[in-house]
Amino acid sequence: MLTSLTLQNFALINHHELSFYDGFNVITGETGAGKSLLLDALSLCIGGRADTSMVRHGKDHADIYAQFEFTVEASGASSHNANTAAAVRQWFESHDREFDGEVLIRRQLSSNGRSKAWLNGAPVSLTELKELGSMLVNIHSQHAQQALLKPSFVVEWLDSIAGLQPLANQTEQAYRTYQKLKRQAEEIAAKEAHRNDRIELLNSQLADISPLLAVDYEQIEAEHDELSNLEALMLEASHAVQLLDNDSDDPDTMDLLGKAIRLCENQSEVSATFSQASESLYLAQQHVSEAVGLLADYAEQQLPDPERLEELNTLISLGHRLSRKHGLPAINLVEEAQTWQEELDNLMNQPTSEVLEAQINEAWQDFTALATELGEARQQVAPSISEKLVAQLQPLALPNARCEFVFTERAAENYNAQGKHDIELMFSANVGMPMQPLYKIASGGELSRMALVMQVLLATHNQPSKQTESTDTDVATDLSEPMLVFDEVDVGISGGTAQVVGELLRQLGAHRQLLAITHQAQVAAQAHQHILVQKHHDTDEGQTTSQINVIEDEAQVDELARMSGGVNITEVTREHARSLLADVNK
Repeated sequence: MLTSLTLQNFALINHHELSFYDGFNVITGETGAGKSLLLDALSLCIGGRADTSMVRHGKDHADIYAQFEFTVEASGASSHNANTAAAVRQWFESHDREFDGEVLIRRQLSSNGRSKAWLNGAPVSLTELKELGSMLVNIHSQHAQQALLKPSFVVEWLDSIAGLQPLANQTEQAYRTYQKLKRQAEEIAAKEAHRNDRIELLNSQLADISPLLAVDYEQIEAEHDELSNLEALMLEASHAVQLLDNDSDDPDTMDLLGKAIRLCENQSEVSATFSQASESLYLAQQHVSEAVGLLADYAEQQLPDPERLEELNTLISLGHRLSRKHGLPAINLVEEAQTWQEELDNLMNQPTSEVLEAQINEAWQDFTALATELGEARQQVAPSISEKLVAQLQPLALPNARCEFVFTERAAENYNAQGKHDIELMFSANVGMPMQPLYKIASGGELSRMALVMQVLLATHNQPSKQTESTDTDVATDLSEPMLVFDEVDVGISGGTAQVVGELLRQLGAHRQLLAITHQAQVAAQAHQHILVQKHHDTDEGQTTSQINVIEDEAQVDELARMSGGVNITEVTREHARSLLADVNK
């Protein structure tokens, strides 16, 4: 529920903090006093469009704060209400925000046209604010009945009233499953030709480089380089052996090392340095001897096998050709082949459209079975619900109102998530006039009253009878549902009709928090809290302001008298106002 609304430098309001009751809150005041400012401020706090004209003249910015208390486990809440409350908590969790049952929204408007918003002290985007706001407040106005005119709203309302929401949800989910499988099959079918071409290409590429995959290409390159230059390498090895150790009279490395060793040994007893040098020279002599052995064997080996060299030449030539073909070094083709193989495996493992066909048929059968059951259930309850609508509408200056739900089955290919039927709420307000779809013939006032009746029925269906009786001290408000706001829902009615509207609003306030602007004393008298907006001229500042006060007792009597009798309040109009209040408190 909305617990408070604070406005600062907002239009005609300097600063005001207003608290709200749980039940039916009413706003009254003379035309132009600023009644709609409260609704404008509330609309801004749930993501409404900002206007620089809303910033008070001479101020840099305006601030609006709306505080809500949203209990997940509301006393007496229905399962539908609990689901609504849980949705708010889920929204907070899905946006990584903590939720403790309190929601504080701040909206700031700057005179330069900029707008900012915060949720529980943290910045929030307007998109997020609109999402959350739709769960907190539901605004209805005479000129804004878009929801009522949407076919989907009528269907959802019918399901809620009839207790068919679980079955409707099952039907919708079955339809989504069918559509998902169908899209998958269509996508696979569209890509099937490309998939087959790609599989063929990958198989060809892998077969092309398969000889390289069977060997270590880097090692093959090294072996090829060596064997191609083997004769020259053998000559170099022989020459190196001659330098290190030979039988000629020319000095070689082994001879020189032997002489150096003997010199060091002769002096090793005199100096430790010579002893250490002698050991190192011995090691060097051993290493040279090993190197001579290796080089001698290399120099004396046989020439390479021509067949092996030809085999290596073939592999190297293949590597060069594939490198040019694929634009990659041959050594990298082996790595690329792994990527090709993985892609090929994925393509081969993808289901074909034929494989999905059986699943699609099964999903369609599941959906149509649920849609049929849902359609039959809707048609069974629709007549009694339309009778309830008529019974509530006729006292509201619509004595000849008639309503009927008309079901038109679509072609199978046009079934949707709501089922097999188009469902229209047909309406006629006049004798002798045929019923037509509500959106075609209803006036703004008729739409407002229809919206009110539909909300009353939705709020009170399946509730214990004791909760339909409202008193000032016992208001069984459900804090889990969005607050309802009605802007001049009683336009075009008066007298006894206004009395009935007021009673309906009070009845609705027994189950939902409600805020309404009215010009009818009979409606205002039914409220649990009466808010009066008055225009005041500040002589010190030379500006006009709107003053907001919660009124009761004689102040409320005076306001109801003004609403009933005009500017000149008399004792007669006061007595009439007292009688209206007395009727409420009976």
